Formats: sequence, structure tokens, C-alpha cells
Amino acid sequence: MTLRYGLLLGASFLVGAVAGPEIGRLAANHDGFGKALAQDVAQKTDTQAGSHAETYRLLTLFGDVFEQVRAGYVTPVTDRELINNALNGMLTGLDPHSSYMTAKQFADMQVQTTGQFGGLGLEVTSDAGLIKVMTPMDGTPAFRAGMKTGDYIIGINGKSLDGIDLNDAVDRMRGAPQTKITLSVKRQGKDKPFDVTMTREIIHIQVIRSALYGKTGYIRVASFDEDTESGLRDAFAKLTKQAGGKLDGLVLDLRNDPGGLLDQAVAVCDDFITSGEVVSTRARHPQDSQRMNAHGTDITDGLPLLVLINEGSASASEIVAGALQDHKRSITLGVRSFGKGSVQTLIPLSGDNGAIRLTTARYYTPSGRSIQGLGIAPDIKVRETREDDSKFMLREGDLNHIIKNEGGTQGTAPPRTDLPAIAKTIPDAPPANWPTFDPNKPATDYQLQQGLRVVAAMAGKPVPADPQTVQANAKPPAGQPGGQGGTKPDGSP
Repeated sequence: MTLRYGLLLGASFLVGAVAGPEIGRLAANHDGFGKALAQDVAQKTDTQAGSHAETYRLLTLFGDVFEQVRAGYVTPVTDRELINNALNGMLTGLDPHSSYMTAKQFADMQVQTTGQFGGLGLEVTSDAGLIKVMTPMDGTPAFRAGMKTGDYIIGINGKSLDGIDLNDAVDRMRGAPQTKITLSVKRQGKDKPFDVTMTREIIHIQVIRSALYGKTGYIRVASFDEDTESGLRDAFAKLTKQAGGKLDGLVLDLRNDPGGLLDQAVAVCDDFITSGEVVSTRARHPQDSQRMNAHGTDITDGLPLLVLINEGSASASEIVAGALQDHKRSITLGVRSFGKGSVQTLIPLSGDNGAIRLTTARYYTPSGRSIQGLGIAPDIKVRETREDDSKFMLREGDLNHIIKNEGGTQGTAPPRTDLPAIAKTIPDAPPANWPTFDPNKPATDYQLQQGLRVVAAMAGKPVPADPQTVQANAKPPAGQPGGQGGTKPDGSP
């Protein structure tokens, strides 16, 4: 999750103003770089020289390595490249979500939070030096090509990514629109790697999609950017109008939502929770910890609400799912979420030197639990496919050197005593003859179909028949979810 630096504005810009120029000035001293660096730090902390002796020694070591590489590497390398690599290594070695961004990478990231950018539409992370897919974004080339959460990208256009860091790999995947790119992919459960060819596009993230099934509304949230909450409100108003002024209930789909802006996650919770805590953050320094409370109006006026999650639901989407679950405002259906319970602060560096993305806090749900490495467990477990492929799915706990789960009161949600009776009868997987999921065919979405049944039961309405007997090419009867009485989601890929 990317925390907008406005949230910790003072701390962010203070660090940037001090650290940025200092790094630039010291790096410019080529001769005796390590010695100069150690001496400079020593001068600033003379009264603490004894306690920092080890720090000086290590800074000298860094300078010695810098000079050896610059002088003897097989091909000439610029000082900037060496420093960039060192900075990125310093941060990525801490946890999977901290990183250094060059000025160009920082500018690209800022464009992404506005909901439009160029590329393939993949959220990726680094795992043991390999590039691993967190989620393909809805409606993008990667989504249409069938890329999946947990895929490893091991090559681009026939060239191996061995030894390439995450930022460089992302740069290589970007390119001019309408140009082709071939990714070599290793997928868990498949013996051999395979190639996936795509055409780059300007990615317009349609963060909100909606549909009406009978009188049950469906809102899909693909990510949390600057317009997510306003788009959700517009979608709800549209669905209410389509339903004749009153919905029976609402399905909020957060599956494969990788997160985004924290303030938007809190705003979405405000649309369903009228009071109480939404999320709290606990930082290294107590004065930087925060608690965010709901102070909104339930736009649904208490309608039955069901939230869909899966292993691709991460960060901001987990904050929403966790808050609604802890407040017992919704029932959660699907499989355990990604488990990213940390907060990152963007710290711009002065002098057009980019920015750092630094893990600065853990977040906790209203009941005080940290989901770091654990994820949100659904109230009703339902898999997308019959095969239990959970061991192949990438989650936070599968990444290297993640931060510890600590400080929380518990790892699971408070016990639910308010689930409708139908919850005990919902199968946890589709039948053997269930059709392959097709995003253009809602009737093939097993989790959605079971979710619609639960919402009907919550609303006290007739529950649609169990879709266990649906055949691969069968059409549901008119008026049932996904049939002639439903509306195809707006902007389906």
C-alpha cells in the first residue's frame, strides 16, 4: 500500500530536506570517498564518537568497496549507478515493500496513483531476487493474457531476468504503446516455463465497475486511487436507480485489489460505517502513530453487505475488509487475503533525486489485530476453483525478510454469531463440472454466485438455487444472477 505523503507531511519533507543534499554532496567527493564520508559523520556527532565507532568503520568499508568497484569493474560504471544500486539494496534488504526510486521512477509512480499509465497492467514484487506477480489489473493486457497471482517472470523478450532488480525489471516491461513484449513465465503446478506475448497499452484503470443481479447490487473495486470513493458512491446511486429506488443488498468485490491510497480506504469505510475505529497505525515513534475513525453516513442505510476477497486482496483492500468484518457490518466470503499489514511513507528527496518508499508503521484493524503475514480470513470460505491451489498462491508470508507480526491483540477476527443459516450449507469449492471462470460471464464466477445467495438470505429474500449443477455452456434461468434478469458489469474486459 502506498501511503500518501500528506498523511505524514512534516516528517516526510523534513527527512527529504536534510538527507537529500547531504547524500549528493558526499557522493561528489571521489577521492578518499569512504574516509571523507566517515569523517563527515564523525564531525556531526563528535560527542557520540565512542558509541558510533562501529558506524564509522562500516561507512569506511562502504567507501572502500565503492572505490574498488568504480576503479576495477569489468566495464566503466557511473557513480550515480553505483549509488542508486546501493540505495536500492539498502532499502529492499529491509523488507519487500521499501525501495529507492529514481526521479523517473518516482514520476511514474505518481502517474499510477491518478489511474492512468503505460505498460502491461501488472502489480509485481521481488521474492528472493525473482520477479513475482501480485495481481494483474482488471481489463489490462496482462489480465487478458491470463497472467495470474503467483506467476514468476523469469525473462523478457528472450533475455533472462536473473540478477535484475525489481525497478529495472519494471522499466524493461514498460515501453511505447502498441509495441509487443514477450514474458517468460514460471507458474506453480506447471513443469516448464512458457511464454506470454502481449501488446503494451496506455493503462486506464477503471477502478469501479458495477452490475445489477436481480435487485442485488455489485460493485467491483480494482484499486484505491484518488477517485475510488467518489466512484463507489456514483456506482451505488446508479444501481439504486436501476433497481427502482431500493436494492436488496450489495456485493463489494475486493478480489485481486492490490491496495493503493490509505485515505481512500478510510473514505470507503466511511460509506458503510457511521462511527468507531476504522484502522490504527503504530510507528516506531509513538507520536507518529495514528487512529482513524469513521464519521460518515452509511450510504446503503444498513443494507445487507457481502465482501469478496482472495489471495490478491492486499493492503488498502484488507483495511476495508478487516474494518467491515470487525464491525460486523459485512460478511466476508472467499479465501484468505494477501496479509500485508504494513504502512509505507513516500519521502521525496530534494534536488530531483527521486524518493524512498519506506515502511514506517504497522496497521491494525478495529479489534486490534495485525494481519501482517496472516491476512483476513473469510467468514465463509469459498474457493474459485475445485482444485485447492492455495499452496501455489503468493502471499506476504511467502516473501523473504518480511516484518514481524507483533503488537496486535489477536490474529483472527472475533467469532461471528450473526451469520445466516445458509452459511453452513455453502460448499467451499465448485463442483467437478463447473465451467472455467470467464470474466465476461458472471455465471462462471462461483464465488460471486454463492455470494449472491448469501446476500439474498441476509435480506430475507428467496435464495437462488444452488449453482452446483451449472454445466459449462448452460445459461441460468431468466431473473437469476447472471441470467437475462442481470446487467453485464460496466466496462467488462
